[in-house]
Amino acid sequence: MSEKKNPHEAPDTGHEWDGIRELQNDPPRWWMVGFWVSPFFMAGYFLLYPSIPLLSDYTRGVLGWTQVEEFRAGVEEIRAVRAPYEEKVAAMGVGVILADPEMNRYANIAAKVSFGDHCAPCHGAGGEGRPGFPALADDDWLHGGTIDAIVSTITEGREGNMPAYGETLSAQEIDELLKYVGALSRGENHEPGRAVFMGETAGAADCAGCHGEDAKGMIEVGSANLTDPIWRFEGSPEGIRRTIVHGVNQEGPLTRKAVMPSFGGKLAEDEIKKLAVKVWSLGGGRTDASEG
Repeated sequence: MSEKKNPHEAPDTGHEWDGIRELQNDPPRWWMVGFWVSPFFMAGYFLLYPSIPLLSDYTRGVLGWTQVEEFRAGVEEIRAVRAPYEEKVAAMGVGVILADPEMNRYANIAAKVSFGDHCAPCHGAGGEGRPGFPALADDDWLHGGTIDAIVSTITEGREGNMPAYGETLSAQEIDELLKYVGALSRGENHEPGRAVFMGETAGAADCAGCHGEDAKGMIEVGSANLTDPIWRFEGSPEGIRRTIVHGVNQEGPLTRKAVMPSFGGKLAEDEIKKLAVKVWSLGGGRTDASEG
C-alpha cells in the first residue's frame, strides 16, 4: 500500500484561503541541501572575488578578478585575431579590398559597429534611407557610387545646394515647373514646364545647368536625377513645390537641409576604407563602367 499521507491529514498552520490550507510539511531534501550549502558558497565567493565595499575601497578577492580586466583581456583577444587582417587593410587600396572576397567579407563585418554609430542614424540600419536622407542600398547616387567616390564622400562630407526660386519665378512658372518635374518621374513630359526648366521663360531658371538638359542629374555637382521615382526629399506636389520655392541649404526656415558631415578628421583612413566597402556592398555600389 502507498505510504503517502493524505495532505488533508497533515498538520497545518491554521491559515486557509479559498479552500487552500497552508501545511507544515518539510521542504524537499534537495532544497534543504542547497540551503545549508549556500553559506559555504557565499563565503567562498567573498574570499575569491571582490565583494565587500569599504570606506574608500573594497575587498579585492584572492583571485584579483575584475570585470574591467576581463573586458580588456577580451578586447586584446579580438585584436589579436583581427591584427593580420588590419595589416592587410592598411597595405591594400580600397578597390583591392573590395575585389578580394576574404577581405571584402572582413571589411563588411568589421565596419558593422562604425556603420551603426555614424551612418545608420540618418541612412537607416540597412541603408534603406529615411525622410530627408538618401538611401544607400539603391543605385541612385548624387555624388557617384564607385568605391573611390564613396571614400571621397565619407572623408570630405557633402553639402547640397539649390537656389530658391520663390522670388525668381512667377507663380505660373512655378506651377508649370512643378508639373514638369512630376511628369518626368512618371516618364511623361509637360512642355510648358520644360521651357521653365531650360530657362526659356522670363524667370530664367537655371535647372538644366545642374540637373542636365536630360534632367538625369550630374555627379560633378551632386544634383538629383529627376527622371526616376526616387526622391531625395518629398515627391508629392507639395513637397516638390517646397523644394522649388525654398531651395536647398538656403536662407529661411522652410529651405531643405542637406548636409553630410566629414568623417576625415574623425575616423582613421583604414576605418573609412572598411566603411566604404560596407556602403558599396549594401546593394547600390557601382563599378567605374556603370557610373553615370
